[in-house]
Amino acid sequence: MNYTINHLPERTAKPRDKGITMVMDKGLSLRQVEDFIEVGGAYTDIVKLGWATSYVTPNLEQKLKLYREAGIPVYFGGTLFEAFIVRNQFDDYRRLLDKYQLEHCEVSDGSITIEHDVKCKYISELAKQVTVISEVGSKDVQKIFAPYKWIKLMSAEIEAGSWKVIAEARESGNVGIYRDSGEVRQGLVDEILTQIPEETIIWEAPQKAQQVWFIKLIGANVSLGNIAPTDIIPLETLRLGIRSDTFDHFLEM
Repeated sequence: MNYTINHLPERTAKPRDKGITMVMDKGLSLRQVEDFIEVGGAYTDIVKLGWATSYVTPNLEQKLKLYREAGIPVYFGGTLFEAFIVRNQFDDYRRLLDKYQLEHCEVSDGSITIEHDVKCKYISELAKQVTVISEVGSKDVQKIFAPYKWIKLMSAEIEAGSWKVIAEARESGNVGIYRDSGEVRQGLVDEILTQIPEETIIWEAPQKAQQVWFIKLIGANVSLGNIAPTDIIPLETLRLGIRSDTFDHFLEM
């Protein structure tokens, strides 16, 4: 840090197991990645190349090399996994992870229907190869899961071998754990936290109000995902209570 401010919340240090910030790269250029790493690399724990953008991203290998050299793990979005699965290309997907030297992958079923025991088998198989992050929740705004189902699915996926489970929200933040207005489904989150340890969950929170809500609920070291590259510094100030939205919250500690 550039100077001293007393009595700020203590942040976990990298490599973190909680307090993770997952950044969504939706198609940054190599120059933009370099600029992002210069400014936000110290505060970024993992980068997701959103949905299947890796398929059409120019200079993909060079981009992955930039992140790798900065010590920032990268994984391809869960929609790419689903695109392979729906076409019966699971083995091709596994070879893809090896080709690009990826150490993480995302297993999701937000766009297609996969029987949950089958999804858990995919998690178990991939966990032998890479670190698995699995996503719970649908991208379809019409599909609203009861809290008990979220808990059941998350528990089973952790048991199957997921390192973290992601609570779905899309990059827009208006499905899954949020209403279509972007408001948090507070009762759902409270119920989930009665059964699932908070350190195992990455909450997708692309909107500032959502980030503030989770920081106030869980603390500076809540794990948050789908963060825009331009929001990495603002988010860190929210975590530390040096932005107005969380300023008073941490003064009361």
